[in-house]
Amino acid sequence: MQARRIARELALLSVSQLPSNPERLEMQQLQNVVVAAVRTLTSEAQDALETASAELQQGSARLLTSETRAVDVESARAMVNEAIALTQTAINRLGVAMDVPEFIQLANQQDVRHYALEIISKLKANREQIDQILSTALVDWQLSRLAWIDRDILRIAVTEIVFLGIPDRVAANEAVELAKRYSGEDGHRFINGVLRRVVEQLKTEKKVM
Repeated sequence: MQARRIARELALLSVSQLPSNPERLEMQQLQNVVVAAVRTLTSEAQDALETASAELQQGSARLLTSETRAVDVESARAMVNEAIALTQTAINRLGVAMDVPEFIQLANQQDVRHYALEIISKLKANREQIDQILSTALVDWQLSRLAWIDRDILRIAVTEIVFLGIPDRVAANEAVELAKRYSGEDGHRFINGVLRRVVEQLKTEKKVM
């Protein structure tokens, strides 16, 4: 279970950077998957820090020019608070990136590599079907408009349920844990709600068949 949990996390962080070609994907070494994961985390951290810096600069400028206008002061305060939240997100991403090598040592490397690549290969090979399942389950949302981390957490969960035979409750619980680690403040609740509808949808389709 520990190996699969690590593999699931690596798959989430590296899926966007690894090749789609099955043969090239199979040739990937564990260290390549880890490097891809760390690159994703550090890139996310850098983007968050740059956005936070821009927000702080705008908020500071607005505070300096607002004089006594309450609306501008409140707007600037909101921008500064947003910048603080983004900075915290960046720090968290960097912290997780530093943890990845330690995670790898906690499980058998071959098991981690095998399951991470199995998730990625099944996801890439069946992405159209997976996205269709998710699009049907989303209410008042478009899959393409979701944050990439939420989208890929959902894709991995559906991949495990539909193509890897993982019990839906296990896949959903693991997805929620990933969301708590990587998504926004309420991301895990959103993920849980979507997957609950996915499971209901799949069960309904089985009954019809």
